[in-house]
Amino acid sequence: MGPETVCRGQVVKRCFHAHVAADSKDHCFSGFHPHGLCKLQRLDRACYRLMPWNMQAFLCLQKLTAVRNMCNPTPTIPSSFLCPRKPQFSNKPNKTMDPYTDDDQEEQLHRWPTPSEALQEIKEIGKISGPTAMTGLILYSRAMISMLFLGYLGELELAGGSLSIGFANITGYSVLSGLAMGMEPICGQAYGAKHLKILGLTLQRTVLLLLSTSVPISFMWLNMKRILLWCGQDKEISSVAHTFILFSIPDLFFLSLLHPLRVYLRTQSITLPLTYCSAISVLLHVPLNFLLVVHFKMGIAGVAIAMVCTNLNLFLSLASFIYFSGVYKDSWVSPSMDCLRGWSSLLALAVPTCVSVCLEWWWYEFMIMLCGLLINPKATVASMGILIQTTSLVYVFPSSLSLGVSTRVGNELGANRPAKARTSMIVSLVCAVALGLMAMLFTTLMRHQWGRFFTDDAEILELTSIALPIAGLCELGNCPQTTGCGVLRGSARPTIGANINLGSFYLVGMPVAMFLGFVAKMGFAGLWLGLLAAQASCALLMLYVLCTTDWMDQVERAGLLTQRCGTSTPPILPISSSKPDQVMITKEASSNKVNLEDILCINDDLVKSAASLETEPLISTAQTVH
Repeated sequence: MGPETVCRGQVVKRCFHAHVAADSKDHCFSGFHPHGLCKLQRLDRACYRLMPWNMQAFLCLQKLTAVRNMCNPTPTIPSSFLCPRKPQFSNKPNKTMDPYTDDDQEEQLHRWPTPSEALQEIKEIGKISGPTAMTGLILYSRAMISMLFLGYLGELELAGGSLSIGFANITGYSVLSGLAMGMEPICGQAYGAKHLKILGLTLQRTVLLLLSTSVPISFMWLNMKRILLWCGQDKEISSVAHTFILFSIPDLFFLSLLHPLRVYLRTQSITLPLTYCSAISVLLHVPLNFLLVVHFKMGIAGVAIAMVCTNLNLFLSLASFIYFSGVYKDSWVSPSMDCLRGWSSLLALAVPTCVSVCLEWWWYEFMIMLCGLLINPKATVASMGILIQTTSLVYVFPSSLSLGVSTRVGNELGANRPAKARTSMIVSLVCAVALGLMAMLFTTLMRHQWGRFFTDDAEILELTSIALPIAGLCELGNCPQTTGCGVLRGSARPTIGANINLGSFYLVGMPVAMFLGFVAKMGFAGLWLGLLAAQASCALLMLYVLCTTDWMDQVERAGLLTQRCGTSTPPILPISSSKPDQVMITKEASSNKVNLEDILCINDDLVKSAASLETEPLISTAQTVH
């Protein structure tokens, strides 16, 4: 603190005592004289300009506040400076960003959205979820293409490749996908609050997190054959599966770059480029498989390498779009030690999100294992494979809706609009129920025809036709549950989602499935009824949590999260309602050489506009006299 700064603070302090003694002596309990008010208003602004550097100016401002509150204890308009309420911090959006008053927001938080509001919200969610669903379908077709080429190689390669993909899903892909989703609430809320640098910083941290996680997963994959043999799997199939997963190891590191980029763009409502890039990569996937598998006869290794190359192509095309479009410019942060600090907030969100994703993902793998214990396991496992492929296809739509509402809720909470966040939740849940009804109708009507797209075996077709209507009922619960998980992610509450999934799938669904499938002798249908019980309990718990959400509290949490994830904590200052005054304070605070006379006298015309001052409630007369 320089001597010049101390001098300025002392001058302000002396001016304060002089003006208070002269002006408040005669006018304190009857209202300030206009001349005295103008001087105090100038002192008010002077103290704010000096406060970042000088404690005397801060103490002066506190005394000034006490005198003004004593002289006018009941202001006519609420003020963050005069009224006893929680202060607004500089990292939160200005009230002028929100077109609604506090009364309007309170009213909207306790009513249903109007048809026009609902339609507008459907459009906003559709801009994100529509392209995301298209991307999901494109990537689903990529998986089907790989399965077709595995089938072309033979039954052994198909079994080994399927086993390897299942192992990779459990131990690798689900973990990376779940950890990457931890950056959704941070980026979504930071984008809504216009703190764009936090997006770039969180992107760097998430990439480092996923890359560091991929290293131990790679070592596990290197020992996959031993693990499978220890679990009692066939030696020949385990050997083929080991070959497939060895060539898939680079995919972990490409996905560690790809997943964060997808979340980074989606939280900014940029989704169409990802759809285009996915389409290009999948179009190249077919010739890649043909070249490696058919032409070079690389066998199952060729299928794995083609999958890795497709993800590499997707990453390169997406990175090229980000670079050449300039999307990154506003949020780019040069790599520094900041990306190695402040991981607590990211890990607190990434780990529960990962657990929530894995718990649901692993359930279906456990279902396949349980099918192997039933009578005629060959038919039940094959039927389960058909049903899981069907539910994976249907899941694209509620998953896309979940990602869309997560972005919308995060953006609105970050922008200090709790009512709009609540509207997003309501509209998305209604859409989810509609999706569930359509899925149930589809699976019920197609129960005798759908299985014929995969096999002609009569026993497999019979099992599939019995279980498909139950799977449709599961989707009726799964769609709202998945969408609710998106709301929880957008509001930075993934731990609640993880607890709900743990209780529903493993404390309700698993016991019911084992009891009905093995004790009650219901077999294959009993396992799916266990899944139905899990989805129903999960949906009910999720609806209860969402309906009892305090959205004003979520806005406060969003502000704190954005503050913790920044590179540095900004000074805690009340935000003035005057944009010109804010700009003036920012510019002058950046310079240490501030003339006190200029501070007290510049922009004197601002005093003429009472609306531009935090001291407006003190004016009891119609005009200000100079």
